[in-house]
Amino acid sequence: MTHSHPSVPAHAIAPAYTGRMFTSPVPALRLPDDPMEPQAAYRFIHDELMLDGSSRLNLATFVTTWMDPEASALMAESFDKNMIDKDEYPATAAIEQRCVSMVADLFHAENLRDDDPASAIGVSTVGSSEAVMLGGLAMKWRWRQKLEAAGEDWKGRTPNMVMGSNVQVVWEKFCRYFDVEPRYLPMGQDRYVITPEQVVDAVDENTIGVVAILGTTYTGELEPVEQICAALDALATGGGPDVPVHVDAASGGFVVPFLHPDLKWDFRLPRVVSINVSGHKYGLTYPGIGFVVWRNAEELPDELVFRVNYLGGDMPTFTLNFSRSGNQVVGQYYNFLRLGRAGYTEVMRTLSDTARWLSHQLAASEHFEVISDGSAIPVVSCRLAGERGYTEFDVSHELRTFGWQVPAYTMPEGAEDVAVLRVVVREGLSADLARALFDDIMKSVTTLDRLKPAGHFDDQQHFSH
Repeated sequence: MTHSHPSVPAHAIAPAYTGRMFTSPVPALRLPDDPMEPQAAYRFIHDELMLDGSSRLNLATFVTTWMDPEASALMAESFDKNMIDKDEYPATAAIEQRCVSMVADLFHAENLRDDDPASAIGVSTVGSSEAVMLGGLAMKWRWRQKLEAAGEDWKGRTPNMVMGSNVQVVWEKFCRYFDVEPRYLPMGQDRYVITPEQVVDAVDENTIGVVAILGTTYTGELEPVEQICAALDALATGGGPDVPVHVDAASGGFVVPFLHPDLKWDFRLPRVVSINVSGHKYGLTYPGIGFVVWRNAEELPDELVFRVNYLGGDMPTFTLNFSRSGNQVVGQYYNFLRLGRAGYTEVMRTLSDTARWLSHQLAASEHFEVISDGSAIPVVSCRLAGERGYTEFDVSHELRTFGWQVPAYTMPEGAEDVAVLRVVVREGLSADLARALFDDIMKSVTTLDRLKPAGHFDDQQHFSH
């Protein structure tokens, strides 16, 4: 007796187990006609998610992939609380304000009071992308106000923003969505950050602000914020335009204050008016949580703050989102209390030690030229040394056979001919795992050294498992 497999319609999900909770396929792109038992629904989704890569071995992402079990429990208890309902959930609202105050204090904001959390000017967001939009909008409105105060009409002008070609894509979105001309500063030979000289040459009276990055997405390097501010100070003193600076600290904002506390990049520099940071990166919290804070109340135009009362009480709001769960800010508050300054310092030093060890091993192997060694923030970027007959993309592909996800990509404008590999060292990448990663990198390049020059690697299909 022969048995045939039941046919599964296209765009349907078939169960993995026969004779158990559920045996019929369900449509993947349409709402099913009938309900199913919770265990069956769980199993359908759980099994499909097994096809995702391992988050712990995903070295492409900056996003946190591990938290204390106690933090996970607190966040699960807060899923159902809509953080925008501040009258209904006053404790969650208070926790958000405390987090904003802690971030503002960490970045040396002005006029902070120990007895008034509202003295910190900022908001929590779903991540740095929303935070960037809010910071950019505040700059655009301040530019308008400055022209109006001088008796000039801004409506006939095109505002511009000066930034490196190495910015994260959200800055491109901001400029396109809100009608701002982006002025991208190119990278250079062996230089992957912007320079003060480039900035001064690019700004004019229609520049709403300059973006400086604390931990670039491409290499993890820190742009010279203090030197950029000094150059703009000199320009303004000499009669040139008076241009503010926003620091995109999405990656470095929770690293630099602990690894490099004496480095001036934040509100200690008078020209810095706003800063964004991602809590779900080195703030060590699950996604999505971010913050944007301003130097003082003057830098956030009141016209951008809306007030609503249909949730009960008079509630100011300055966000692009409205309803969202309070669990992310609860998770961030847990980390702030759990770790404190000493705890964050210890975590960042450990991650930096691991990153610097890995970069040293890569450089010593003679296969790689290290671009950033993890001493700025725990990110290692490198390129292949010399002509090897294969590319960084081949190395990335080969590493997938070991389960590692290590991205390869080309650099931005001005350095497009350079391809790099990047490893983001996060909690969860232990010293043992880093050693295993290095061993697998060396196995990969050994395989490529043997196969690629012979010309038959391109024809081989590797089974990644």
